Amino acid sequence: MSKEIHFMKKIVYILTLLISSISFAQNTALFDKGNVAYNEGNFQDAITIYESVLNKGIHSSELYFNLANAYYKLNRVAPSIYYYEKAQQLSPHDKDIKNNLSFAKNMTIDAIESVPEIGFSKLFKSVINSFSSDMWAILAVASVLLFVILFLSYYFSYNTNKKRFLFLSSIASLCVMVLTLAFAFQKQAYNQNDNPAIVFAQESDIKAEPNLRSETAFELHEGTKVQIIESYKKTWTKIRLSDGKTGWIATQDIKAL
Repeated sequence: MSKEIHFMKKIVYILTLLISSISFAQNTALFDKGNVAYNEGNFQDAITIYESVLNKGIHSSELYFNLANAYYKLNRVAPSIYYYEKAQQLSPHDKDIKNNLSFAKNMTIDAIESVPEIGFSKLFKSVINSFSSDMWAILAVASVLLFVILFLSYYFSYNTNKKRFLFLSSIASLCVMVLTLAFAFQKQAYNQNDNPAIVFAQESDIKAEPNLRSETAFELHEGTKVQIIESYKKTWTKIRLSDGKTGWIATQDIKAL
C-alpha cells in the first residue's frame, strides 16, 4: 500500500511539473507575441497581450517595462509611470528603467519639489538604504558568528597579546552585530512606511478633510507619485507629497504600487 501511495505521489509531482512547464511555455509565447505587436507599432494590442500575461499571475521587470513602454508610446502618462515604477521595484538598478521613468515623469503636469535632507539625517538614511533589511539581518547573524569564534579563541588562548587582540575584536564584532541589527529594523520600518501610489485621474481635487464639502487644499494631475498615509471608509485616502503637503484624495483616483 505504501508503495502505491509513493508511486501516486511521483505521478502527481511529474504531472505538476509538466503542467507548470506547459503554462510557462504558453506565457512565454504570449509575451513574445506582445513584443511582436509592439515592434510592429500595434501598441494597444501589445498592452492587451501583456496585461493578459499579468492576469495569469506572471510578474517580471521585463513584462512591466515593456507594458510601460507601450503606454508611453500612446502618451498614457499615469499607466506608463505606474508600470515603470513596478519594473523598478523588481530591478532597482536597471538603467533603462530609470531613464525611461524619467522621460515619462517629464510628461506630468505637477512640479513637486522634494524636501531636501541634509547633514546626519541624509547620511544615516543613505547608509540604511545601501542594503535591504534581509541583507542587514544576514550581516547581523554573520557578526554574531564572528563574535562567538573570536570569543572562544580568546577564551582558549594563552598568549597575553593575542588574548587582548581577540577580546577587543570580539567586542568590536558584537558592536557591529548590534548596529547591523538596528539597521535591519530601521530599514524594515522604512519599507513599512513606504506605501506609494500613482494618481490616475486626469485632475483630482485634494481635500483638507475626507468629504466633498471640505475645501480644496490643492490639485493633482495624472502621473504624480504620492505616499498613502491612511484610508477612510474605502472612499478617501490621505496622501503625502514629496514636499511634505498632505490631503485627502478620492480613493478611485489613485492606484497603489
